[in-house]
Amino acid sequence: MSIKTIDINCDLGEGVGNEAHLMPFISSCNIACGGHAGDEDSMKEVIGLAIKYNVKIGAHPSFPDREHFGRKFMDISSNDLLESLEKQILALKKLADALEVPVHHIKFHGALYNSSAKDAALARTCLFAIKNTLPNTFLYAPFGSAIAKEALLHNIKVKYEAFADRRYHNDLSLVSRKEKNAVIHDKKEVLQHLESMILNGQVKTVESDAVKIQAATFCVHGDTQNAVELIQYIYEELPRKGIQIV
Repeated sequence: MSIKTIDINCDLGEGVGNEAHLMPFISSCNIACGGHAGDEDSMKEVIGLAIKYNVKIGAHPSFPDREHFGRKFMDISSNDLLESLEKQILALKKLADALEVPVHHIKFHGALYNSSAKDAALARTCLFAIKNTLPNTFLYAPFGSAIAKEALLHNIKVKYEAFADRRYHNDLSLVSRKEKNAVIHDKKEVLQHLESMILNGQVKTVESDAVKIQAATFCVHGDTQNAVELIQYIYEELPRKGIQIV
């Protein structure tokens, strides 16, 4: 059996408090750095756990909107957004530098992630924040998205990302969290969802179509209600499918 290798990432430092339970089963993490959640103490804690378990760390900046957890589009000027994103990224970088651990990637959060996937101008603001702070890191971004396309034009390295615990539409947009079927909670369904994307390069959408998708890193949200159960299950089951987490 040929072995496929993937990265499993998780959004952490968001106030849930389950990081120590998730970290042994993932290979990279996205650390909230003050925009939607997180502060110096939480960032230090997550970085320390990542070092202990040899997990790659990334910055997880967002719209500066703690009230709505960064999940609501924010009407903010490009300059103000750029300033906020740079501040968030540099806050994590400062702590990582002090602990002598590299920042491997940047993944935008919530409404900023989804909006920059469609809006090229917004995407460029996000990319300028990367170029001005950590230009040699990877960007985690959706396959076929505006931000991924713009990143390649700006010589920013991209790792395509897909979601293990979220359902998709035919245009590869995520089903809105306002819909009751947005998040996948059943562990066997999550595994089947992952297996299709990894081995077949396809995702079954809520419209019941099989749509082409590419990804090298797959996310389980740390604030999904049964995130620990999901992560541990796929960690144990993926090797049996010839898929190794690295």
